[in-house]
Amino acid sequence: MGTVKKKGILGDLKESLIQRLFQTSGLLAIIVLVGIFALLLHTSIPAFREVSLKEFLTSTRWDPTSPERPEYGLLSMLASTVMVTFGALLVAFPVGVAVAAYLSDVASPRVRELVKPVVELLAAIPSVVVGFIGITLVGPLIAKLFNLSHGLTALNGSLLLAIMALPTIISISEDSLNAVPVSYVEASLALGANRWQTLVRVKIPAALSGIIASMMLGMGRAIGETMTVLMATGNARAFPHGFLQSVRTLTANIAIELGEVPYYTTHYYALFAIGLVLFILTFFVNLTADVILEKQKRKLR
Repeated sequence: MGTVKKKGILGDLKESLIQRLFQTSGLLAIIVLVGIFALLLHTSIPAFREVSLKEFLTSTRWDPTSPERPEYGLLSMLASTVMVTFGALLVAFPVGVAVAAYLSDVASPRVRELVKPVVELLAAIPSVVVGFIGITLVGPLIAKLFNLSHGLTALNGSLLLAIMALPTIISISEDSLNAVPVSYVEASLALGANRWQTLVRVKIPAALSGIIASMMLGMGRAIGETMTVLMATGNARAFPHGFLQSVRTLTANIAIELGEVPYYTTHYYALFAIGLVLFILTFFVNLTADVILEKQKRKLR
């Protein structure tokens, strides 16, 4: 009896320690997140002593080295970031959902075991390698197809970011489809629907929240990417008017200029302000995705 009681006490202690470890890890993650936000905010504030917030967010001209009047307009780069990101989602979202549906409902176990590691391997490819593919393969193909002088365009960046967003979209969409209760599928089949109708009219609508969350997380992945867009989009600072133009995204601008800018200048602080904008964008995109996923879990529960 004493041994059983001792084991019970040790078990409770072990469980309490594990719980405290998880709580500490979660709290540490929040502290790091708040710390990053505070650092970006603190370093960004001096920029707005020289540049108005209205000019920073609405002007399309970014020319911090102008001898006449330096300009710090974010809008053209923000529009380029949004264009490249949504272009990536237009490609990655339907392809990702189709692959997820294939893996969850159509593929044999052997095919699934073969395809899933390939999908996961896509996430492990360094972004600089994807950028090289854009420069040497995708870019020249775009230039040839559309009769352009070069292929370093927003379209090139969108296609490459689509490749990088696919693993996130496929994995989360597949998990959402697999989480749909078996009773839904059985009821649909019992009513005379075939497997295709069950997938399209029952499983996908039931898993829609998770699928949308996968799109949001894929969007967050695309917004925050740096090396691929730096190498593959041409880095023109003009306001974008189409996918066949060269563009410069927010992340690419920071990577290009931060290494050469003099410290503690308006230009230096303005680059941190761009980082703050990126942080806020990705934070709200990922927060929205988490809320949608939690809603789906409650719905399926």
